Amino acid sequence: MTTRAESAAATRRALLDAAAELLDLGGPEAVTLREVGARAGVTRGAPYRHFTGKDSLLTAVAAESWERIGDQVHALRTDPALSASEKLRGALRVLIDVGRNQPHLYQVLFRRRANLPGQLGDGMDRIRRQLCGPEGDPAVADRAAERFQDEFLDIVAALTGERSARHYGALLLTSAHGIAGMELSGHLDTDKWHTTADELVDTLVRLVTDARELT
Repeated sequence: MTTRAESAAATRRALLDAAAELLDLGGPEAVTLREVGARAGVTRGAPYRHFTGKDSLLTAVAAESWERIGDQVHALRTDPALSASEKLRGALRVLIDVGRNQPHLYQVLFRRRANLPGQLGDGMDRIRRQLCGPEGDPAVADRAAERFQDEFLDIVAALTGERSARHYGALLLTSAHGIAGMELSGHLDTDKWHTTADELVDTLVRLVTDARELT
């Protein structure tokens, strides 16, 4: 017999899957609680029992996506068959591949929220967490993104050393973000630039590897 908790978990899973599908198909504008509920095949009021609104739902989708990205980078970091440079190259491509294959999700992952934690004041932040958390709590997505960043920094540190890892890590991530954005917008034209996203990633890895060898 299915318990109430199991039923609620199954409903939430169906809602998140439906939201992710709608996001891929039509972007954030296509994701409404009504459409998500219809696609998930649940009652009209079910989405509102799990999420306070569209932003809460998209935040939960982002949190799960960051967790998956973190898992992929963790698998790379702990793979004994890969060299340090291969791990770094793979980690950068994980991020770029999200922009390439799921452009709407990529934009949600890097969107700027109107109100970040702490900007509303302690009282309002506490009320928001009570209303939205944990399913739509921005802190959940932030922690998942931070886990990815920590896994990535460990990969970078294996090449650059702990002392320089954050400097080079920031350089690499901002570069990867720029590559993904250029490719996504269509401005990374091979006829114009005579290069590709993958070739740029290879160049980044070589630059960091060479810089380490010179220090």
